[in-house]
Amino acid sequence: MKQLLESGGFSQLGFPGAIEAEFRTAHRATMQRWVRLSILVSACTVLGFSVIDNYVLGIERTAIGNLIRFTLHIPAVIVMLVFTWSRLYQRGYDTMIQVVAPVFGIGTVLMSAFAPAEQLPLIGSRLLLVTFFFYFMLGLRFWVAVRINSLVVAAFAVLFIAGKTPVQESIYMLFTLFCANLIGAAGSYALEYANRRAFLERRLLHEVATHDGLTGLLNRAAFEDEIRRLWSQAQRDRQPVAVIMLDIDCFKAFNDTYGHQAGDDCLRRVAVAAGKAAQRRPLDFVARYGGEELVVVLYGADRSYAEEVARAVLVSVSGLKIPHAGSVVQPHVTVSAGLVSMDAILASSHDLGIQWADKALYMAKERGRNRYVALDPLTMRRTARDELPNDNYKTA
Repeated sequence: MKQLLESGGFSQLGFPGAIEAEFRTAHRATMQRWVRLSILVSACTVLGFSVIDNYVLGIERTAIGNLIRFTLHIPAVIVMLVFTWSRLYQRGYDTMIQVVAPVFGIGTVLMSAFAPAEQLPLIGSRLLLVTFFFYFMLGLRFWVAVRINSLVVAAFAVLFIAGKTPVQESIYMLFTLFCANLIGAAGSYALEYANRRAFLERRLLHEVATHDGLTGLLNRAAFEDEIRRLWSQAQRDRQPVAVIMLDIDCFKAFNDTYGHQAGDDCLRRVAVAAGKAAQRRPLDFVARYGGEELVVVLYGADRSYAEEVARAVLVSVSGLKIPHAGSVVQPHVTVSAGLVSMDAILASSHDLGIQWADKALYMAKERGRNRYVALDPLTMRRTARDELPNDNYKTA
């Protein structure tokens, strides 16, 4: 993200992969009210021109214009308004506007073509309004606006070539439209480039605020916000949530042996390995809980699936083969894990899940590290004063 912002690598007005989809969603949401207001203004403009045309030019000379206005312009405006005032906006606005906007523009071209020669400058001047309306008022991305306006200019050129419009006036109008498109396109490009840059800056600030600078995982504050939100969703959906606490074995000895820079690099590599092994589904996430402790949260995960993820994390970290001469477990870096899966509806908050996972992690360390312990909260409640049965923990 930072490299993309610094390099300005979006001069073609496109982001890679999911970032582009995120930008488009955010852009549509930001522009919705503005687009709605703009379309209301256009509706007033269409009705205003209707009154002026019939009053100034006379009904008998604007019959075709009225037909186009009431069969193309007004229906197009109504469709656009419906989309900006409904749930269809996010899902269908981009597709709809690429059909309706050209219809609106070509309708204006047809009004120019069927107008008397002396009225062409009057009617044709509206094409300039349409041009700037498409570039700046409908929330269109640059390339979409260019494509729609190009269709409008092409439609006018076709009518001119077909001899439907006066030669001198048409040449003048085509040149005027060309200049208007140059100006509009330049302004539209600059505006979208600035919007994309602002989007990246906001996204980068959000990442800095919510992600740990060393590991790139969610930081402690963001973790609390995310698990609180996820826990509430699980309570509504009556789903279980699994919490896995991870701790790098003998990490203090690693720092003492290799230095803190090597320790930071080790923590980064472990975080990457844990993230790849654990984040298999959209709602699952990994965070840095503190120091060398990481935490994995799995939405809708029963104990069996949580154990599968815990095993995968242990194997993935061990597979890094990071030398660890100070370890009493293995000659390379390993992790211990404690996990619990519980129905969110049975717990008032996520704090209970973290407490049980932390208790399980402590037991994994007591049993020799490089392993995971899975606790069953219901069993623990029944045997709170007894030692945990052996079949309630597994060794990777």
